[in-house]
Amino acid sequence: MKHYYSLNDYHHDIYGKKVYKLSISSGCTCPNRDGTLDTRGCIFCSEGGSGEFSSPSNLSVTQQLEEAKKRVQKKTKSDTYIAYFQPFSNTYGDVEYLRRIYEEAIAPDDIVALSIATRPDCLQDEVLSLIEELSLKKPVSVELGLQTIHEGTARYIRRGYPLKVYEDAVRRLHKIGVHVVTHLILGLPGETKEMMLESVRFVGGLTDGVKLQLLHIIEGTDLCEEYRKGLVRALSLEEYTDILCDAIELLPERVVIHRITGDGAKRSLVSPLWSADKKQVLNYINREMDRRNISQGSRIK
Repeated sequence: MKHYYSLNDYHHDIYGKKVYKLSISSGCTCPNRDGTLDTRGCIFCSEGGSGEFSSPSNLSVTQQLEEAKKRVQKKTKSDTYIAYFQPFSNTYGDVEYLRRIYEEAIAPDDIVALSIATRPDCLQDEVLSLIEELSLKKPVSVELGLQTIHEGTARYIRRGYPLKVYEDAVRRLHKIGVHVVTHLILGLPGETKEMMLESVRFVGGLTDGVKLQLLHIIEGTDLCEEYRKGLVRALSLEEYTDILCDAIELLPERVVIHRITGDGAKRSLVSPLWSADKKQVLNYINREMDRRNISQGSRIK
């Protein structure tokens, strides 16, 4: 039984086959790191900016794509890819520089689409115009790091913008016909299960896709310091799976669920250590979905 509309399902609907995302770096930073808003980044953000699986940004985009293809082809044969600018805020830069790297990324014939991860407050008008222009050549999706709708939590994690900025970003991206994917973190400090599900309900009414991410505590982050002081805790596998199952039932059937957990770099993962065994985690989640007979959207009134 299919419990939710996965990214793999979506790609099969669009392309008729499995498509692999190639994680690459734009070399952009973030207003939470360059001093515009802060210099520390978000409380959970590592030095790699969630780009531990990308190639070094000192390589050209073309070189990064080739390296990423080699990594994928060690595991499986593939001839269809999405260029995915992953670490930090990949619209936070000079628009002509962005034009150059985006166009380089979509130039190969085997790249069928472009995916750009960024912040909702890094989408100036000239960047949106560029994205709209590129979307006429190949499909473009934009991933927005929201994490939570709750302003108290947002201040604690140093997100740096209010919820209305996210809402406006989604509206403007939809206006130019771009597929929007929203990142949510389940297990943020101080949030109850109901608070997390409120974020899921809200986002489900706006976004086209969602990434549901377990909170990882990574070495070298400010969150890790809080964890070692005993001020925060990580979810157990059972707790996370329970919240995840409820979240899926609250998401409309049209929303593509891109991720139901996440990959923390094992070398720097402090907690929860159970998340390092992805195969075991997914097996447990799938068994629990079967047991509970989970169906996406079944709890929407």
